[in-house]
Order: sequence, then C-alpha cells, then structure tokens
Amino acid sequence: MDSFEVNKILGAVLGTLTFVLALSIGTGILFSAHAPEKPGYELPSPAEDAGAGGAVAEAPKDEPIAVRLASADPAKGEALTKQCVSCHSFEKGGPNKVGPNLYGVIGSKHAHIDGFGYSAAMKEKHGEDWTFEAIDDFLANPKTAIPGTAMSFLGIKKADQRASLIAWMNQNSDNPLPLPAAPAPGDAAAPADGAAPAGGAPAETPPAPGEGAAPAPGTPDQPAPAAPPAPAAPAAPQ
Repeated sequence: MDSFEVNKILGAVLGTLTFVLALSIGTGILFSAHAPEKPGYELPSPAEDAGAGGAVAEAPKDEPIAVRLASADPAKGEALTKQCVSCHSFEKGGPNKVGPNLYGVIGSKHAHIDGFGYSAAMKEKHGEDWTFEAIDDFLANPKTAIPGTAMSFLGIKKADQRASLIAWMNQNSDNPLPLPAAPAPGDAAAPADGAAPAGGAPAETPPAPGEGAAPAPGTPDQPAPAAPPAPAAPAAPQ
C-alpha cells in the first residue's frame, strides 16, 4: 500500500472524528439542561399548614391504663404471649431464657430474679416496682421506657392489646394486684377559689357585707334614714 492510500485512510478517520466531535458539541449546546436556581422544592412548614388549614392535629393519646384495664380481656392477653415465649416463660417456677421468667412480675421489683443477667439500665431501676403504668410504658416501647435495656422487642403499639396482656399477667401470679379504679366520666376537679375557669377570666368572689360592698340600708353598719317629719296641719281660722 503506497503513501497515498494511507493518507486517504487517515484523512477519512480524522474527518469522521471531527464530525462526531462537532456533532457532540452542537447537541450539547442545543439540548443542554440548565440547573434550577434553587434545587428541589420546599415543603410547607407546620406553621404554614396551620395557617392554611387550621391547627396541626396531634396524634391521639392512649387512655390511662386504669381505664383500659376495666374493659381488658385477659383471654386475649394470654393469646398475645405467643409472641413472647421464645424469650420468656410465664409458668410458676419456669426457666429463664433469653429473658427472665415473668410469673408474678406485676407488683415485683425491676430486675427481681437473682442471678439473671439483667442489663445495667434495668439494674438501676431495681428499687422501683413494676406497676401497671410502668409495665404499660415498657410494653409500648422498651427502648424508650428504659434506655439501654437489652430487650430488643419493638413493643406493642395497640393500647387495648397491652391492657389485655397486662390484665392476664396480673392474674398469672400468687398475689394478683387489685385493678386500679378507673376515673368516673366527667370527673374533673373543681377550680380553686379565685381560679380562672376554662377559657375565661378569673371568677370573682362577691364581697361579703362590710368588705368593700355598700351595706344595705337598715343594716347595723348603716342605719336606715329617718322618715321625713309630717307637715303641720294648717291653723284653723280665728
């Protein structure tokens, strides 16, 4: 192959590369994407939501455990222990597993079984009792109730299920605790003297007689005014 043929091949290759490069540059100019001035978009803040559609709704709070225990079903609570038996035993004298035996746990102290390897966080609570409220909080979210606990259970989120389980656990004992009395509906404490009623100004106590109020006429502090004298009879003509 002579030099003329080689030059033709090299020229064709160079021309092709030049064309491809020019095409790439032109395409980039025509179809280039411009970055937005502000990347993404802003989500409305809670304050803006409140201003647009009213106050931000709060998550409903669970009823007190005393109220829920009044309607709890211990039979349903016993069924819920199926998710616990891999780590705990519930029968009297049952073995400790990954977690301690839980027979009669309600009313006992935290870390109540001698020799069990409780976490340091649980041992620090040893002087406190497992009350209905305490075990309800712990079953809802162990990591939040006792930070540092070794219990990996995520918790029972439904409040009525926790109440049924607690009702059964309380019965599963030699000495079940009496259930706490549920507050009567509408049982609210009366406002103290001079306290402000809900949504209004402080109530004013009317002053007693003699304490800044004008006493009624005829009272010992202010005698009734004397009656005006009767007009004199005209003299008879003489």
